[in-house]
Parts: sequence; C-alpha cells; structure tokens
Amino acid sequence: MAKETIEIAETLIPSILGSKDAHVRMINNKFSVKISVFKGVMTIEGLKVNVAQAVKAMNDIVIVANEGNLTTEKVADILRMVADNTPDASGVMSDCIQVAGRIKKVYAKSGNQKSYVNAMRKNDMTFGIGPAGTGKTYLAMAMAVHYFLRKKCSKIILTRPAVEAGENLGFLPGDINEKINPYLRPLYDALYSMMDYSRAAALVESGIIEVAPLAFMRGRTLNDAFIILDEAQNTTEEQMKMFLTRMGFQSKVVITGDVTQIDLPTSKNSGLMLVQNILKGVKGVSFQHFDDKDVVRHPLVQRIVKAYDTYYGEV
Repeated sequence: MAKETIEIAETLIPSILGSKDAHVRMINNKFSVKISVFKGVMTIEGLKVNVAQAVKAMNDIVIVANEGNLTTEKVADILRMVADNTPDASGVMSDCIQVAGRIKKVYAKSGNQKSYVNAMRKNDMTFGIGPAGTGKTYLAMAMAVHYFLRKKCSKIILTRPAVEAGENLGFLPGDINEKINPYLRPLYDALYSMMDYSRAAALVESGIIEVAPLAFMRGRTLNDAFIILDEAQNTTEEQMKMFLTRMGFQSKVVITGDVTQIDLPTSKNSGLMLVQNILKGVKGVSFQHFDDKDVVRHPLVQRIVKAYDTYYGEV
C-alpha cells in the first residue's frame, strides 16, 4: 500500500472535488484509491501503481482548475487519458479551438487528437483515419468554423459520398434535398453546435457554407475554402482522385474516414485505402491515425471498438 499527499489551494477545492464530491468518486472508481481532503491537503491511498496514476490525474486536474474552466466532462477526459498513459493530459486539453455557437471552445481529448489539430493548422491537406467516436469530423468542423470566423477562408464546403450501406439515391423517396439530407445530417448537426444557428442557416442558404454530396464537386475548382470530405472510406479510387484535384489556392482540405466501415460493393476499391500509399511522403499532406484509445463517446464505445479490433486480429 502507498500514500501520497497533494497541497491544493483552498479556493480550488470546491471545483476539484466537484458537486457532492462527484470528481473524487470518479477518481476513486477509476483507479481504486481512497481520497481524503483536510485543510487544503489531499491524501491518496491505495496500491502503489494506482496511487501514482491518481496523483498524475489530480495534478492535471489542478492545472485545468487553475485555468478556471474545470468541468466534470474534463475530469472524465483527464482520467481516460491518464489511464491510457497520455503523457500530458492537461497540455492536450489546453489547445482550444475557438468557435461561436452553443459550444464556444472545442479542445482535443487525446494525444492523437492534439496531433490532428496541429496537423490541420500546419498542412494544406490532412487525413484523419480511425474508428467512430474519435473526433475526426468534429474537430475538422471546429477548425473550419474557426478559420471562417477569423476570415482565413471565405467559404466552408462539407461533403460526403451519397451512397452508403448498399443504398442508391435513385431508389430513395423525395426530391434531391430530401434524398441527400439523411447522409449530410451529421455535418449539419456539428455545424449548428459551433455557430449561431440563425447565422449558420443564413450562410447555408446563401451557399457560403455548402453541404453537398461528393458528386457535386466534379468539375469545380475550390479556392479560398475550408473543405471537409467525411466518410471518405466510401469513395472509389476515381472519386478520391476527383475530389483531391478540386483543391484550389488558399484552401485547406480535411479528409476523414474509418477503413473498417467500408460500404462499397466488393468489386470497388476504397479510395481512402489506396490514397495512403499513393500520397505517402508527399509534402503538405499529413495522415493522422486514431485507435480505440481516442474514442471519446460513451466508454462502452471504446470497449466495443477494441473488441472488434481484437476479433479481427488488428491488435
């Protein structure tokens, strides 16, 4: 058994402990330790390895609390990162993307997410490849909104392949907008959470923010735009080449996808699979890969992704 103490400024104790000591219970449950606080001194007891993790987590929590923006969600993110041996959890979370909707700031929640954010800043073309729930599209959308609000681009273009899961648009009911909206809904949802709804709706209506199927990109040159291709695993070889060559001057392109969820016919190769070999080492292009440790949805999603990887021999 081991025991460690941490001195905490009394002004920070309420936020660090959480409502009705909720944060303390989270740490106790995550690392199987016992925590007590008396006169600004926190004592952590338990097995040596568990105490070491709890101390590391608490030090990160104190740093975030000192910045004045500690929340229960952030405590949960810190605990997950520490458990996954992320070296600097508080440093990862300090890198915020400023947006202007219901959500004001978007921050990375894993080391790979932080690398992804940095890659988008530094490169004109960034690929985010990994399982569902790793923040690929969400962070790309945040960066697009950030660039637009700061006048670093004059247009946002959001696109996805319009044929998924064996369905074809021609067999779906309704006009073209009714046919494509189910495919594009996740992009709208992310957009409206990061920008004032009425302003975003007006920009979509005017075409300054464009949400469209991938087929609508053919024959165009996209200048001064932040362009996101989502669900790119469902592009064919030809579609991927077509999309990548639409990029114009002063534009940034982000391509996201999960190569374990390809819905193309077996006779078709995924453009996202092939492009990793074709563009490997090309200057200005960055590939960021995610795994189950980067899943930031319900903890069960992380375990499901890991179980699938193990079953198919990818781990």
